[in-house]
Amino acid sequence: MDFHRTVLVTGGSGFIGSHLVCSLVNRHSGWRIINLDFLDYCCSPRSLESIEDRANYTFIRGDVCNPRLVNHIFNTANIDVVFHLAAKTHVESSFECPSSFQQVNVDGTRVLLGAARQARHRLHRFVYVSTDEVYGPSADEAFDESSPMRPANPYATTKAAAEYLVRSYWDQFKFPVIITRSSNVYGPRQHTEKVIPRFLTLLRMNKKCTVQGTLPQSRHFLFVSDAVDAFLLVLERGAVGETYNVGTSFEIPITQLARELVRMVKNVPACEAKDWVEFVPERPRVELRYPIKSEKLRRLGWRTRVSWAEGIRHTVKWYQDNPDFWPDVGGDHGGARSEVATATE
Repeated sequence: MDFHRTVLVTGGSGFIGSHLVCSLVNRHSGWRIINLDFLDYCCSPRSLESIEDRANYTFIRGDVCNPRLVNHIFNTANIDVVFHLAAKTHVESSFECPSSFQQVNVDGTRVLLGAARQARHRLHRFVYVSTDEVYGPSADEAFDESSPMRPANPYATTKAAAEYLVRSYWDQFKFPVIITRSSNVYGPRQHTEKVIPRFLTLLRMNKKCTVQGTLPQSRHFLFVSDAVDAFLLVLERGAVGETYNVGTSFEIPITQLARELVRMVKNVPACEAKDWVEFVPERPRVELRYPIKSEKLRRLGWRTRVSWAEGIRHTVKWYQDNPDFWPDVGGDHGGARSEVATATE
């Protein structure tokens, strides 16, 4: 079968990556979609069961930090487009082992960029999927793409460092890069270390939702299909060398999120929902909110299509229908605390 475009997605078995890969495979039967993924703890092969036998889909298990493997892929597959999502994303773990985040998020990006630029086949686009956390937290000001990066945790710092690498390839070589910075993304198949599936899993186990500290933390939540639409739009209409925020106006305090999920799952009245929320010790510094502006992306024609009410209903139902998709809460990736979900995989 001859394909007229070959797309490499790194981290394509992760939460956002799997939704992107499925969308690409289903929308573009004439494209070859290659998924390069290490299959870390937060990835599941089950995320891609619906497409694993499709003729235009190829899975390669491997490490984006492995230059021999990455160079081989670029020198044999004639890659036209890269969506680089592979990353370590758990904020709590980034404080405990920052070197592993440096290796995957920064060195992995360096390896990928080098292989893509040196490949015989000319690359059309290199889309780097970053996060709103590179801006750092803000009490009131909403960040646009020109705002300075002031990351406040090791995870966000490595994403900002990787962005500088990506940007340097545009500045020095006019390599066709585009950067996206997303709000918190949620939806089916997200790992239980992230806040919404974590709360849902705790409630399924008849345990309380645990929230770090009592400060008024809130987050903007974007449904995963809207994020995927944004990535595909910048591929087709985005300008090379540019950065695009992928944000939503919907914002909810984390305590309110917990109470809302309690009411949906436990079917209790509002006055009793607070009894299912427990406050636990917080990190030394708590990032209260990450507001961003997305007018630049909207000028390309992007709009969110899934409301919070629709998206959270769909997400809750998926976790209720798939209780064994992820192991129960626990282990070494967050302990008893809720982790506010990050934007990338």
